[in-house]
Amino acid sequence: MAKDNVLQNKSYSFALEIVAFCKELNNKKEYVIEKQLLKSGTSIGANIEEAQMAESKADFISKLYSFA
Repeated sequence: MAKDNVLQNKSYSFALEIVAFCKELNNKKEYVIEKQLLKSGTSIGANIEEAQMAESKADFISKLYSFA
């Protein structure tokens, strides 16, 4: 049985909230900030996934610190 990954779960929940908020911004015709927020808010999960594919512990740490 796979262990729950808290970081992945939180980043996924955050991304869903960002998408919902961006839909509201789009309805208010706030296109520029909506696009920027959507890109940055949803990229967190992708960055975590990339870090988890690291080849070593040092590589993992390096990938996570490069996103900060």
